[in-house]
Amino acid sequence: MSPDAYLEMAATEAEHWWFRARRDVLHTLLEQLALPHDACVLEVGSGTGGNLDMLAGFGTVCGLEMDPTARALSARKTGGHFDIRAGHCPDDVPFHGERFDLICFFDCLEHIADDTASLARMQDLLTPRGRIVVTVPAGKKLWSAHDVFLHHYRRYSRDSLLRCASAAGYEVERISYFNTLLYPLALAARWADRLLQRQRSTGDAIPPAPLNAALYRIFSAERHWLARAPLPYGVSLFAILRKRQAPRNAF
Repeated sequence: MSPDAYLEMAATEAEHWWFRARRDVLHTLLEQLALPHDACVLEVGSGTGGNLDMLAGFGTVCGLEMDPTARALSARKTGGHFDIRAGHCPDDVPFHGERFDLICFFDCLEHIADDTASLARMQDLLTPRGRIVVTVPAGKKLWSAHDVFLHHYRRYSRDSLLRCASAAGYEVERISYFNTLLYPLALAARWADRLLQRQRSTGDAIPPAPLNAALYRIFSAERHWLARAPLPYGVSLFAILRKRQAPRNAF
């Protein structure tokens, strides 16, 4: 992402309805993983640090972030309490010999040219029962100036994310769309942006407090459904991955 994008993220991710509700959804999903006590957690693309405190509730957290602006903002925000290392996927991953019970790609994979190789690189960093949790933007119809501003390579479908995970050597435990209830609003906003040829997408800034609170409540409420069943469409996708198990010898 550009430095401007990181500055915008740092300014909004504590209060903006989308960031807050996504953390709620992710927290619910992670609670269901039955991670070991004080798990070792790695967030790839830790950005300006908005997820680190939430992840710290599950164990000891490290981060991987290529951008120096983002690392500086993250250190300032969190008081330097987390080990955030410089590097990038798939070729510069500075965690040699270390293993993690949980590796997170939270809206990161779409920023990486070779998404399959990046996921495959994480095989060496996972414990035998470790999990990878991926969230990505979904739906080509929603491609917008916001994706361009954030330097996205792609938006995903359920099938394309499944293909990427399988090619990288993983089994998919769970996969689902989310941010479903607000999908019609998001689609209408993107169409309006194209029609009006806006250079920035609607919804980037924090909306007025009553609207921000209402959108937060709607999106966050999906965590209760996702705890039980997948959703059929949405603005985003998540997948929970594990290493593919070798077939057992029948003899």
